[in-house]
Amino acid sequence: MLTAAALIAIVDYLLAAGLPTWPLFARHNTSSVLQRVALAAATVAVLTHATILLSLHSGKLDLHFFAALSLVACVVSALTLVVNIWRPVAALGGIVFPLSALLLAIDTFAAPPTAPQPLEWQIKLHVTVALLAFSVLSIAAVLAILLAIQERALRHRQFGPWLRSLPPLTLTETLLFRLIGAGFLLLTLTLLTGILFVDNLFGQHLVHKTVLSIIAWLVFGALLFGRWRYGWRGRSAVNLTLVGMGVLLLAFFGTKAVLELILHRMP
Repeated sequence: MLTAAALIAIVDYLLAAGLPTWPLFARHNTSSVLQRVALAAATVAVLTHATILLSLHSGKLDLHFFAALSLVACVVSALTLVVNIWRPVAALGGIVFPLSALLLAIDTFAAPPTAPQPLEWQIKLHVTVALLAFSVLSIAAVLAILLAIQERALRHRQFGPWLRSLPPLTLTETLLFRLIGAGFLLLTLTLLTGILFVDNLFGQHLVHKTVLSIIAWLVFGALLFGRWRYGWRGRSAVNLTLVGMGVLLLAFFGTKAVLELILHRMP
């Protein structure tokens, strides 16, 4: 049953990623119809993915490496769906949805079975806020990559058909900083809830996560301040966004990967 559901979600993720790009190479303009079909496919994929996570991990918050990656993928896909309903960015789904399909496939078919550890509600709140922060900033990082590609193409006058799948440059940049602002707020709440609810935040297995999370918070804070005070944009914004996201990726999954996949220990 789970196998069939996973296959359905994977196929729908791939459809949601591929359909919006078809009009770029077709003679007839069917983009509005395919966009609606793609959004419907993405909705089915996200809902099916969430259902699989609930079934596969007993309806509990499983923070093991592959389960956590699949959970993050589901949340990022859901947020990508919301972004595309609000401000259509077909290329965003073209990157996020195939990755979600891959991570779902690994968690369902390849990852060893895991049992969720019991967590108090305070820790669940902290983890939920951290998950949202990571997911929002992940989408911001993908947008930063698209912004860099878009700027380079315009600078070199490479007006390929794929460029039409991206919104105007100013709109992409505005959306990028709104997501960074929301992610920064959530990351701030993550650090605050960690201080309030997590015992020995700088203890063993947590010190790396804590220090790296603070560094990422400083990077995103500096970016937002630079945007407000000095009007930072373009390459500076892209580079700082990717640096901050890289540090945050190490904080969330770097230590976890070493402990679980190499040392075979649960952090």
